[in-house]
Amino acid sequence: MSSRFPHQSGPQGFGVFSGSGSPPPQDLIAILAVVFVTFSMQFFEATAMIPSLLRLTPAVVRGLLWQLISYPFVGTGGASIWFLLELFILYWFGRDVYRRLGRQQFWRLIVITSVTAAIVAVVINLLMVFAGNPSLAPFITMQGHRMLITIFIAAFATLYGEATILLFFVLPVKARWFLWLEILFAFVFGLLPYKDVAGFFGVVASVFLTYSLLSSGGPGAVLHRWRKEAERKIIEQRLGRMRRKRNFGVIDGDRDRDDDEYIH
Repeated sequence: MSSRFPHQSGPQGFGVFSGSGSPPPQDLIAILAVVFVTFSMQFFEATAMIPSLLRLTPAVVRGLLWQLISYPFVGTGGASIWFLLELFILYWFGRDVYRRLGRQQFWRLIVITSVTAAIVAVVINLLMVFAGNPSLAPFITMQGHRMLITIFIAAFATLYGEATILLFFVLPVKARWFLWLEILFAFVFGLLPYKDVAGFFGVVASVFLTYSLLSSGGPGAVLHRWRKEAERKIIEQRLGRMRRKRNFGVIDGDRDRDDDEYIH
């Protein structure tokens, strides 16, 4: 997997095991602080309105356009140990991505990817409403800080495709496979239980866009490579069918036979 940042070295390990010794990026610490504060606000009556206005909702089409930018920085979910675990995952992946990209590219990736994914999800949700089949929990699959986790994991999988990650801290998996695992998880834990079609396609859009932005040539080149690969496979399949149909075989040239003795 090619990268637009080949001159920079990869991580020594993964997450807290990187062992680089350098202080954590201040931008990432600020993101974690905002996510934690907005997460805490939802449990107090006086402040619960603030995160609800910042999350991505169908109301964005009625003028709440800031939600297209603000929603990834809002902590979401219930009060449990899983939220703290998600913050650790956000930090682990975000640290290596930030150090590889630098501040400008890091924030460019977050803004472009999250806003584009939100637009895709909102459009699909509108189409479902017009079709008379609205989702009961739109955008839950991509809501809040989970979109940042999706972007950071996809970025890590693109930049460090050959690195090994312990899935569930047990199963070693090449980082590049997490591009597909993210989509699988969104399908199993978002689309199936909540029928969140809009959120699922928002996740798909964020993974594809993250990969394409960090790969050589950008989205256009990625689509071109995928199209060429699809065309190659189609041609190979056609040639295979032609070989089986004609059933070509060649006789031993040392035998004294006429040219007509080829097997058809």
